[in-house]
Amino acid sequence: MKPSEIRAMTDEEIARRLDEAYQELFNLRFQHAIGQLRNTARLRQVRRDIARLRTILRERELAAWYESMEKETEE
Repeated sequence: MKPSEIRAMTDEEIARRLDEAYQELFNLRFQHAIGQLRNTARLRQVRRDIARLRTILRERELAAWYESMEKETEE
């Protein structure tokens, strides 16, 4: 998933995708542990998708925080 695709999503959509990614990562780890996972590279892809999702959510949180701090200092 590309960062531009994630930035086009709402916060709720990102949270939902994050939950789905964590569930997929759990399933992939389980399959890997019992030897059924064929595409081990998928583990890395999902971990990186999770990192991208969390990073963009955090960027939005910080942007909102900075904006509120600027309004307080103007008053």
